[in-house]
Amino acid sequence: MIRTNSVTLTTLPAVAYRQKFASGGSGVVIVRSDATQPGIASISKTSGEAIVSANTPRDLYPQEAFDEAIALTAGMPYRKQGKPKPLFVEAVAEEAPVVEDEPIPEVEVVIDSAEYQRIVDAYTDKDGRLSYALLNKELIQFAHGSEMVGRMLAAGESEDAIRLYIVGTKFRNVTGNKDLTDEQVLKMAELLDEVSPKGVFKELNAKLRKQLAERKRG
Repeated sequence: MIRTNSVTLTTLPAVAYRQKFASGGSGVVIVRSDATQPGIASISKTSGEAIVSANTPRDLYPQEAFDEAIALTAGMPYRKQGKPKPLFVEAVAEEAPVVEDEPIPEVEVVIDSAEYQRIVDAYTDKDGRLSYALLNKELIQFAHGSEMVGRMLAAGESEDAIRLYIVGTKFRNVTGNKDLTDEQVLKMAELLDEVSPKGVFKELNAKLRKQLAERKRG
């Protein structure tokens, strides 16, 4: 199956893709076919809107282009992209300063582990988008047949602990790496949904809460 992680924009002669930034947060990168400098914007964790970097030429990359890029790339895996060479260095100094509460870091390769890519590949649909429905379905099926999960529920373990066991076991099985640490598992979950890692497991969370509530009543 051919999987894409970039989209073609209608507002510009350009393509766009999601990018994870080295110092935290996520954003979109737009590359025009008629320009050498890309347009870069981070995505606000509160509003979900684009915060355009200071050195992005606004005449080449208007706000509506970033709005379209965010909408079209929603749910797509991050693209592995080499760090671009600095362009238009002199122009950068003339730009307005970046918004302080949402700094724009440099684009850099940070999602390059084979394990993370196996997770993305396993749960990416034919349109190149991460299928959270499929991910949750498999996690719930695993939990239903797991004796360990049953024991954890009976013992009144916390929702976070049970979810971590389910997700960690599943991710280790999918990646073939039994040595993944809990910290690495949690980081993968964060990368699957930058805004709200637990939002990735919405259906699983609902199932666990229901089971825990039933245990308390029964």
